[in-house]
Amino acid sequence: MAHKKSFLPTKTCAHCGRPYSWRKKWEKNWDEVRYCSERCRRESKKSKSGI
Repeated sequence: MAHKKSFLPTKTCAHCGRPYSWRKKWEKNWDEVRYCSERCRRESKKSKSGI
C-alpha cells in the first residue's frame, strides 16, 4: 500500500535550486540541511574554493 507524502515539509536546494522533501535520515537536523544530495553539497564546496 503506497502512502501519499504530500504533507512532508519541503525546501529548495542551495546549489541546484530544486525542491526536495524531508527524509527520515534528516529527522534530527532538518533545520541545518541545505542541499538535496551529497553531490550538490560537494559541488557547492568546489565552487566556493574557486577550483
